[in-house]
Amino acid sequence: MDYDAKCIRANPSRVMSPLRVSPKYVLNCFALVIAPPLLLFSSLFPPSLSASGDTPSVILITLDTTRADRMGFLGSKRGLTPNLDQVAQQAIVFERAYTQAPLTTVSHATILTGTYPQFHRVNDFGTRLPSRIPYLPDLLRQHGYRTAAFVGSIILDPRNGLAPGFDRGFDVYDAGYTLEQGGKDRFETVERRAAEVVARAISWLDENSAHPFFLWVHLYDPHQPYDPPAPYAARFASAPYDGEIASMDGALGELFSYLQKHSLYHESLIAVMADHGEALGQHGEEGHGIFLYDETVRVPLFLKLPGGLYAGRRISSPVRLVDVAPTIAEVIGIPAPQEMQGESLLHTLASGAPERPVYSQTDYPRQGFGWSAISSLREGNYLFVQAPRRELYDIRADPSANHNIADKNVAIANTLASQLAGIQTQYSSSTTANSASSMTASQKAAVAALSSLGYVAHGRGDQRSSTMLADPKDKIAVANELQDATLMVDSGRSREAIPLLQKVVASDPGIYFAQLELGLAETNQKNYAAAIGPLNRATELMADSGLAQYELGVVLFETGDGKGAAAHLETAVALMPEAADAHFSLGSVYARIDRVPDAIRELHSALDIAPAHYRANLLTGRILYLQGNPKAALPFLEQAAKSQPSSREAHLFLADAEAQLGNDADAKAEREKADHLTPPSR
Repeated sequence: MDYDAKCIRANPSRVMSPLRVSPKYVLNCFALVIAPPLLLFSSLFPPSLSASGDTPSVILITLDTTRADRMGFLGSKRGLTPNLDQVAQQAIVFERAYTQAPLTTVSHATILTGTYPQFHRVNDFGTRLPSRIPYLPDLLRQHGYRTAAFVGSIILDPRNGLAPGFDRGFDVYDAGYTLEQGGKDRFETVERRAAEVVARAISWLDENSAHPFFLWVHLYDPHQPYDPPAPYAARFASAPYDGEIASMDGALGELFSYLQKHSLYHESLIAVMADHGEALGQHGEEGHGIFLYDETVRVPLFLKLPGGLYAGRRISSPVRLVDVAPTIAEVIGIPAPQEMQGESLLHTLASGAPERPVYSQTDYPRQGFGWSAISSLREGNYLFVQAPRRELYDIRADPSANHNIADKNVAIANTLASQLAGIQTQYSSSTTANSASSMTASQKAAVAALSSLGYVAHGRGDQRSSTMLADPKDKIAVANELQDATLMVDSGRSREAIPLLQKVVASDPGIYFAQLELGLAETNQKNYAAAIGPLNRATELMADSGLAQYELGVVLFETGDGKGAAAHLETAVALMPEAADAHFSLGSVYARIDRVPDAIRELHSALDIAPAHYRANLLTGRILYLQGNPKAALPFLEQAAKSQPSSREAHLFLADAEAQLGNDADAKAEREKADHLTPPSR
């Protein structure tokens, strides 16, 4: 009798699809294969689940940019992850787990939908997650779960960032990141440290753990730039990436302790995984997103089942992050939607379970640089990489994938290429991916600011066949140099970045972001005339880039070309109608070229979007004052002084208005405030 027949005979009333069965049924079937005779018909779930039907809570923890070889539970001797190691001892550990894409938004879309990138089509930053795609948080909320997400970066911010649509199904989605710096550091704007993310999650648990809940905690710390907090910064001064891992583990220790203290640990499902790894120089790549070797595609993954079921089990066969969502659904007894393309990881527990082929892809080389996209297939002993110059590795003899044997094993390479193409087709969606034009202004601005997170913002992407585009293997040095330069610009080192950026654009002038970043660096150094060329080139490479049009307009204004500046800023406003800064800058230029009514219109548009906008309030108030209307000017100048109390100019302008209105005492008070502030340096 075969395995399925045994399950049907043991449970004749429970005949259903393997991906749509209850956890008790599936594990009873596993018991037929692996359990002693006395356990053949006894549930392997703890009594609280099998008898009372209690619904387990689900805690999903995703570790951004975390290499598998840094985990103690996967053999690392570095001592970075004692808290994760302790939980892993009570879990099923998957020793060979792989992401389907080495980029944050793409991989998380796969984790949370159980579908491949070519199906969910979230293949770039800022691409909206389609509402038609099955989504685990939405599924769980429909089944009575309270749902909350606490994410560590603007990369996964659905409102102000790069992950529109990711908040579907969540009662609470804690993000709220901003691109505005204003003297604040990155941990107050575009990301949060693990300790703060965990603290926010714990605060939510204090109020919401009485009922079944789905909690997603995303920790971003190991992502570039590597900057661990004290005391890890000193301890790992020579290995800051490791320091970020250790710091993240320390924060998770606080979460695990809380769960145990409040009796939320034992009966919950805790799923821990990385979205992707980090190359750290292997195969020539410094970061991630370009290549599909193990250093960026193999990830840590373990599942602590309710009641500690199968604690200590280790699965050595390959598994995939696309399998996570259907596994969670099966463990908690919720039917997985038919659209989910992964397979429950519980099936790997059965003796003799077949190995799963592992497909991965990255569109980042094409989207960010105009080079070829690449894809890979791990099958049996082999890793096959589809690229303009394809690659084949015998991973048992060559686990580091250093010796390409594709030319010597053409038949094997052809077979795997055919299988890979079949997977791409089988799991594809006919729906066209969302275009950049569907993004909001804040999302476009967030995409443009990817440099602060170590990424290259996307360009137009070359639409030619991948075989006609540059092989990323030939261009990886350019990618590394551009990444280094963008991090320099973001950290205020534009002077150092300019020669590196000039080298990049000389070697590959068609990279939109390199041209844009060179223009920004020159602007930061007040080399306005030098900035015009690369910014012009950026607008040619990506005509719908509101940011490039905006920066070019600003530079032209600084060089005295007011009419040229107005033309580009008008284009920027049309492309980014929700961007308050664009409206303000256009209004400012209009004021300087004697188009005052147009200036007032644009300034009011800026204030409609951002009522507390300091510069828009200041300029509006000053124009009204100079037009002889101090009463109308007063509220704008008051708001400017409130928005930026340290502005000497705001207090002086406010004093002028108060004086003209006869409010001498108020005018004197404002002048005294201005006198205590340092005049701006020139």
